Amino acid sequence: MAAVEGATKSKAGLILTGGGARAAYQIGVLKAVRELLPMPEENPFSILCGTSAGAINAATLAVYADNFDAAVSNLLEVWENMHVRFVYRSDPLGVLKTGARWMGAMMLLSRSSPFSLLDNAPLGEMLARNLDFGRIQQNIDDGCLYAVSITCSGYSSGQSVSFYQGGPDVVAWERSQRIGCAMPLRVEHLMASSALPFIFPAVRLNREFFGDGTMRQIAPISPALHLGADRILIIGTGRQVSDPARVRTQSYPTLAQIAGHALNSIFLDSLYVDIERVERINRTIGMMSSEKLEQSGTGLRPVKVLVISPSQPIERVATRFLRDLPWTIRFLLRGIGAMNRNGSNLASYLLFERGFCSALIDMGYRDTMARRTEVLEFLQAGH
Repeated sequence: MAAVEGATKSKAGLILTGGGARAAYQIGVLKAVRELLPMPEENPFSILCGTSAGAINAATLAVYADNFDAAVSNLLEVWENMHVRFVYRSDPLGVLKTGARWMGAMMLLSRSSPFSLLDNAPLGEMLARNLDFGRIQQNIDDGCLYAVSITCSGYSSGQSVSFYQGGPDVVAWERSQRIGCAMPLRVEHLMASSALPFIFPAVRLNREFFGDGTMRQIAPISPALHLGADRILIIGTGRQVSDPARVRTQSYPTLAQIAGHALNSIFLDSLYVDIERVERINRTIGMMSSEKLEQSGTGLRPVKVLVISPSQPIERVATRFLRDLPWTIRFLLRGIGAMNRNGSNLASYLLFERGFCSALIDMGYRDTMARRTEVLEFLQAGH
């Protein structure tokens, strides 16, 4: 396959956002992209940036960057056969163990603070078993990949930290509440980045505990820009427009409804604000001549951004598959109102079952093919 050249070649970036089980949607988009490529083995994205569950998908693409076709096939194999037990413990003993810690702490029977609602140790075991992280640097050295970043949120510092691996010409960055830190990526980075707040435990990296990377990530597009991308494909896990059918309600919101709203705020709001910011900067640059732009010394450059996001509300899709969850998780979620339509937002982040994941993969594929012309234009821009 053709190697990705260094700083002289146009660099396409891929941003994979968070969203728990919703990240299955990204695999459908990638499946369609693979089908549209004239040479599906060649990696079309020299820069990969992932956050939360998107970090796991991005890391998989980085490990298999020497064969994009194989990378997508690997992701499809995993997500189309997904089960909750591969991600977090759903057996009665496992759920009872974590639940007892919460009950003990709330009733002041225990002085120890509970770490999380669920135990995601199975996810760490699956990632360690299936991903050879040593291949990332090999792919960078071979020119199949330029850089990859995984973003986490520091609980002590409050900073959004993008741990990245790239060539020698990639420079670290530091901005307000966000930094880029060069470091060989490993399982711990993926576990930290995908540690949903309250639901999964934080992970210690160096001297700080980190959680889900979407928290405090006020500029989700920033890592790709700092790594040198001049055109970016963003695959979201939520709709850019509101669902009017869910606006009017007379009943008090359940705990699950409030939690789902909070997670949506974390995962969706900052992304679309950042997209608007980039589009505004692009319009400003478009009004300046190349000479004036160079004289300004700002270092600004136009960046093409293509966003693909679900055409249907994912929480509505989730309601069809809630019964696929293990009975222990259904019991846990029913108590906080997550097993009905209004609470399905929260459940959609935890519904790691193949029926739901396959439905999202199909939606991602259809949504991408519906925008075939735009996607082809994006893919061909670097040639």
